[in-house]
Amino acid sequence: MLHPPTDRDILLVVDVQNDFLPGGALGVRDGDAVVPIVNRLARRYAHVILTQDWHVAGHLSFASTHPGKAPFEAIELPYGPQLLWPDHCVQGTAGAAFAPGLDIPQTELVLRKGYRREIDSYSAFVEADRVTPTGLAGYLRERGFTRVHLAGLATDFCVAWSAVDARRCGFDVVVVGDACRAIDTAGSLDAAWTRMRDAGVVEIRSSELPGIF
Repeated sequence: MLHPPTDRDILLVVDVQNDFLPGGALGVRDGDAVVPIVNRLARRYAHVILTQDWHVAGHLSFASTHPGKAPFEAIELPYGPQLLWPDHCVQGTAGAAFAPGLDIPQTELVLRKGYRREIDSYSAFVEADRVTPTGLAGYLRERGFTRVHLAGLATDFCVAWSAVDARRCGFDVVVVGDACRAIDTAGSLDAAWTRMRDAGVVEIRSSELPGIF
């Protein structure tokens, strides 16, 4: 059993948005199941941050931006390989809004990512070019946080990239596995867990944190 979260712990809730729920533009199977788990989980934390995918129309990661290409095809961009996606989480649309059942009133920061047209953004810490920081690491350090707990969507992309980058930035990192769901395309979920474990990320269940259920 883990100790309850302290003032040095932050809960990072990743991209629990309409377009990633079943029926959304990039719906994650069973993605809506994370909402009540995340809500209960968040009650154990004094400090919570939400991330929000926030693309411009015509984003370079959208298959529709590349004639003849389809979602889930890979292309090469100046910063490396890029998986193409359906148009999703376009700024100001209903799909980009947080899931209506998400209820975390103590949220202290909403970090928007993916708004640069030429660069995709999975991680909450560094853009997909692996060079451009979001500023989150500095924010967490200045606030005195040392451990990041992650939950949300999707395990194999934005959660995993954020978890690995949080470790690279020097934080202890825990992923709450049952509070996440995956896209799992072409073995991406197994590969993501391998990367996370190799980086020193710890996986737990929400029931391991006292007082959640």
